[in-house]
Amino acid sequence: QVQLVQSGGGLVQAGGSLRVSCAASGRTFEIYSMAWFRQTPGKEREFVSFISWSDYSTFYADSVNGRFTISGDKARNEVYLQMTSLKPEDTAVYYCAAGRALVTYASAYDYWGQGTQVTVSS
Repeated sequence: QVQLVQSGGGLVQAGGSLRVSCAASGRTFEIYSMAWFRQTPGKEREFVSFISWSDYSTFYADSVNGRFTISGDKARNEVYLQMTSLKPEDTAVYYCAAGRALVTYASAYDYWGQGTQVTVSS
């Protein structure tokens, strides 16, 4: 099992920045990729970004590309999402996830953090 514990997030005005973090523990050797998803009420979980734990390659959803940056520290088993130029439509609960593939669909990820609220006011 892998446990993911998130921190960060909160309330910010449009145009501002926030960072969310995720720390993994347990069977971390199983992790090949880590990702961020977000979800708003009544909608499916939406892919935001992933990072490869082997070469730190990254990929972003079009909606956040150029504004969000995913990074990771494999030695610390931590992944971060730096969010800049935030928009009200970025408001959501953000989840980190760990898995064994570099994919954009939530069902492929085995482990999930508890979720962190990010609210962007207009």
